[in-house]
This record gives sequence, structure tokens and C-alpha cells, in this order.
Amino acid sequence: MALLKKVNQILLVLLVLTVCVILYNKVHRVPSTLKNETVLLYTAHLENGEEMEEEIPVVICAAAGRMGAVIAAINSIYSNTDANVLFYIVGLKNSIPHIRQWIENSKLREINFKIVEFNPMVLKGKIRHDASRPELLQPLNFVRFYLPLLIQKHEKVIYLDDDVIVQGDIQELYNTKLAPGHAAALSDDCDLPSTHEMVRSVGMQNTYMGFLDYRKQTVRDLGISPSTCSFNPGVFVANMTEWKHQRITKQLEKWMQKNVEENLYSSTLAGGVATSPMLIVFHEKYSAINPLWHIRHLGWSPDTRYSEHFLQDAKLLHWNGRYKPWDYPSVHTDLWEKWFIPDPSGKFKLIRPDT
Repeated sequence: MALLKKVNQILLVLLVLTVCVILYNKVHRVPSTLKNETVLLYTAHLENGEEMEEEIPVVICAAAGRMGAVIAAINSIYSNTDANVLFYIVGLKNSIPHIRQWIENSKLREINFKIVEFNPMVLKGKIRHDASRPELLQPLNFVRFYLPLLIQKHEKVIYLDDDVIVQGDIQELYNTKLAPGHAAALSDDCDLPSTHEMVRSVGMQNTYMGFLDYRKQTVRDLGISPSTCSFNPGVFVANMTEWKHQRITKQLEKWMQKNVEENLYSSTLAGGVATSPMLIVFHEKYSAINPLWHIRHLGWSPDTRYSEHFLQDAKLLHWNGRYKPWDYPSVHTDLWEKWFIPDPSGKFKLIRPDT
């Protein structure tokens, strides 16, 4: 009897516990629809809130001897936007301590940045040496070919040459729409009539004829008309998924190798060795950026100038060419120098007529 009584007590306790559990669930149960709403609201808060603000990755190179260029470019971007910009500053091993010191000892210490070392060995056997403009053969000129190796967590990336100044909000450039199947958005050299007079006055080429040697059968076999408008790859927005899917880096390396073997283009032509392979790989396969986001040729001549009114409306200025705004002679240096931050170490100095 004692055993039976004990069993009954255990069963009673279990019954009471079961009833308590049922009552608890009825009182505290949340309808499934409300649960989903709570999750969605929370997710939306995270995506739209400051803690989940989208980063805008900007890749820019810091080359020894022209370190002041990247400082001015970064300062102009940082000062003209409220967006969450993440700067990927790419350099060679020997230049990294200098750029880090410059940033950390100036107002740029507040920027969000990562310093990435570029290994020039990746270019071994892929560059045909040319003595006429050796600066165009510097390893960092080819960083733009290897974006997926340097930037891995972003879907969309902005690449900028260091000799630029940004006068607009970089968010606007980042918002550039890329058509399906396009790995990049670039600025066509024929897209802005206001620049055509400048191009003609200094004898610049704005077609493929200025970049590829059409005497070579390999070039003619591409089936690209020599009068096709070229583009300048110093400013572009890239879709990393498409870039990797289309194996853009491998395609660019293929044409670098072909140039080593056949001399299909060279830095004695209009655009140097970094532009030509991109012209081939991206022919009729790129979207357009707003022309005002790439006003270029400011470094092509020390004598030819744009109107001040035109430059005020520009979103981005590019001193592509030999005549850089930190050097002398050059034009429109005031628009560049307003963003320059002196080197705390004193190693980099502006070249001016009175120095």
C-alpha cells in the first residue's frame, strides 16, 4: 500500500506540473504573425540604424614620392560626405609606415581606414618595360586589376587614382547603377562635350587608336573600330560579384602577357600600359558614371585651363597626365591645395615657383 500511495503522489505532482505548463503557454504565447513582425522590425532597425550603416569602400593607392596626393584625395572625400566611408589604402611595404604616420598625426586620424600591402611579385613577367614613362610601370598602377584579392567582403567598390579631388558627396558616385552583367561603371572619353575643346587643343587621343597598335594583327582581330571612344580607368565603380564571375583579373593578365610577347601597346601611346588591357576587356561591357564625376585631363598641359565656372560644378577633378598639382608647373593647383595636409614628418613637400 505504501508503494501505491507513493506512485499516486508522483502522478499527482506530474499532473500539476503539466497543468502549470499549459496555463503558462496560454498566458505568454505570442501569435506567430506577431513574432514575425517583431523580427522584421528588429532587422529593419539594424539595417537602417547607425550600427548597421552601409560602408562605402574606396580603394586608393599611396605611392612613395607622391604620398601627398592620397592625403589630399582622402581629405576631400572625407570632408564632403556624411557617409560611412572605409578607405582601403594600398601601398608597397616600404611606404606603409609613412602613410600611417601621416594619417595618425593629422585630422585624418578620425577616418575609417585599412592599409593593405600590395605584393609586386604578382606582376612578375606581365609588364613590358618601357623607358619613356617609367612612372606608368610602377606596380601600384596595376592595383585596380586585383581588387578581389584586396577587397573581399564588399559587393561594390569605388576605385580612385591618387591624383583626384572629390568635390561632391561620394555617396552619389557609390549609388551609380550598374547594368546586369557589367563588372564596372566608367566615364566615356566622349561623354562630356565641355571637355572636347581641351582634348583637341592639346592633341590628346580619346579613341582606341591612341592606346592600341592597330598595325598588329592581334589588335585588328579584336574587331574593335579604332575610332571607338576610349575611357579613363582612374575612376570607376566595380561590382565584385560580376568581376569574379567573369574572371576579369585573369582576362586582364592575359592581355598583359600578350603585350609582353607582342608589344600591342606601350606607354609611348596615349594611355600607358594600365589603360589598354582594360579597354580590351571592358569593351562594350561597362555602365556609365555621371560625367561630372570624372572631369579629367587637368594634368595634361601646364598652359591649358578649364573655366572656373565649369570646375565649380564638377564632382571630381582628375589631374591625369604629367603635370601634377603638387608639382610645378601645373594648373588649377588652388583647387587641389585646399585639401592638402602638410606632412608631419616633413618628407613630402609641395613644389612651387617660390620654393
